[in-house]
Amino acid sequence: MFVGIDLGSRSSKIAVMKEDRSLELQKFDTMKFYREYSKIENNRFVIDLNSLELPAGAVVTATGYGRQAVPVKGARIIPEIRAHMLGAMFLTGLTSFTLLDLGGQDSKVALVRKGRVVDFLTNDKCAASTGRYLENMAAALNISLEELGRRHSNPVELISTCAVFGESELISKIVEGYTVPELAAGVNNSIFKRILPMLVKLRSETIVFTGGVAYNLALRQIIKDGTGMPVIVPENPDFAGAIGCCVDAANIG
Repeated sequence: MFVGIDLGSRSSKIAVMKEDRSLELQKFDTMKFYREYSKIENNRFVIDLNSLELPAGAVVTATGYGRQAVPVKGARIIPEIRAHMLGAMFLTGLTSFTLLDLGGQDSKVALVRKGRVVDFLTNDKCAASTGRYLENMAAALNISLEELGRRHSNPVELISTCAVFGESELISKIVEGYTVPELAAGVNNSIFKRILPMLVKLRSETIVFTGGVAYNLALRQIIKDGTGMPVIVPENPDFAGAIGCCVDAANIG
């Protein structure tokens, strides 16, 4: 068997791939995952694979936001871009596409040609195009993420490029009398405006959208309309990194 671990900023994912390529998936809150499955070794926290009760003899590959801060003992470590590319390829069957991955605290775009990353861009300096931003904006509007993710019509223009000031701007728009659906659409549209330059620079025939933000139905539609490109969201898009790690493990196992 093969195991992939994606240590995300908001959640940690584990994928177990059996010999027939079927998958078992698990998700944990990242801080809870660290508390329950890490230990101090040589004055450093490490993920203890034994405590995860993984299949005996499994080949393990890990990636993610926290892979360097909290090493995974006994695992091969690969870059996030490679993990998400391999996961997207496995889930879609495609080998050439633009990969868009929006996670909890960073955003990544990669140009994939014939199964190889030929160029990529990433933004981990600002949370304004990430899941954390959507969580904050949904809370400010007092709606669920699911409700936020259904709104794309008549968007209010939001100009702030900072997640913190974006919340203040949203509150000012509420005071001005804009409706919640218009404001929610504005939030989704503002994410698109921030990622559009990366999508234009690394444009191809198809976008494969992964990461937790890919569950946002409105953003899918906005990206499709705004780029004129097909947008493919695979099943379990937030597990693409962990699944890609499984693929890597299977290739070296």
